[in-house]
Amino acid sequence: MEALYYHKHLDGKVTCMLCPHNCILKIDERGKCRVRINQQGKLIAENYGLIPAMHLDPIEKKPLYHFYPGSSIFSIGSIGCNLSCGFCQNCDISQNEVKEFPGLSPYSPDKIVSIALSTAGNIGVAYTYNEPAIFYEFIRETAPMVSEKGLKNVFISNGFIEEAPLAEIIGFIDAFNIDLKSFDNGFYKTQTGGRVKPVLNTLERIRKSRKHLEITTLIIPGLNDDITQFKSMVSWIRDNLGNKTVLHISRYFPSYRFTLPPTPVETIMRLYEAAREQLTFTYLGNLMTGEGSDTYCPVCGSLMIKRSGYQTKIQGIDQGQCSSCYTPVTDFIKFYDS
Repeated sequence: MEALYYHKHLDGKVTCMLCPHNCILKIDERGKCRVRINQQGKLIAENYGLIPAMHLDPIEKKPLYHFYPGSSIFSIGSIGCNLSCGFCQNCDISQNEVKEFPGLSPYSPDKIVSIALSTAGNIGVAYTYNEPAIFYEFIRETAPMVSEKGLKNVFISNGFIEEAPLAEIIGFIDAFNIDLKSFDNGFYKTQTGGRVKPVLNTLERIRKSRKHLEITTLIIPGLNDDITQFKSMVSWIRDNLGNKTVLHISRYFPSYRFTLPPTPVETIMRLYEAAREQLTFTYLGNLMTGEGSDTYCPVCGSLMIKRSGYQTKIQGIDQGQCSSCYTPVTDFIKFYDS
């Protein structure tokens, strides 16, 4: 399918304008994402409709803790990514080309909506696993149809996308989880091949849109675990996105090209306590202890949502209020009746 957001040059080259890489491609050349290619002067999205990953997941797996907690969402992923993280946890689809998936039949937007509607207990469609911006054209067609059927659209992304395509699609997306990998541009450059500023811009635009937003940061030992820099990142989140912005701090384990040992639990806990000094809702991921997974009332401290793995129990909320102190919670947690 011909891609959206690109510019044609007189010499046959094209400039992709979907993400901040702005790849300038000669004929038969691919972008950094591996799936957008210049074919005879047209930019083609090779991965349109190709869905190698498809599951019904707990919403908490995205992770989204304040968006219809305890629900399930039909989740799909395509091929390719515009970043090249050596620690990628979905490298089998994100760090490959379409040719690595021979025989994969394309899905139509209608088919995805049909599956979503027929899946019991499902609240919508999550675009996840690989970078959803890289199958932008498919999402641009699918998301409005999902919304029309009364289902939710969820976008799990690295946030490395240009303003115009984000602005076009943001109206159809109900919730975002953005991966803020570090507050250091040097880390982005050397470890991901990207830049941090476009991600920060994306976060600010999502916040201004008033769509549901949560953030995830994977902590890798020796690379983005500096406490001073981490505190600066948390301060930026507080000052620019609000102190009730949900932050998930996730523990790294070896994956893809990275063989570093797992992040020490002590490091995770130190950063967790630092984040809690500035943000009301901070959670921990990839910890076997389960610590840092529950939601407490920000006023009286009562337990409102208990989590064990992906098992979620809402036990301290009644009619959109804390059961103990009656503080309204629907301004920071989305429920079916909110």
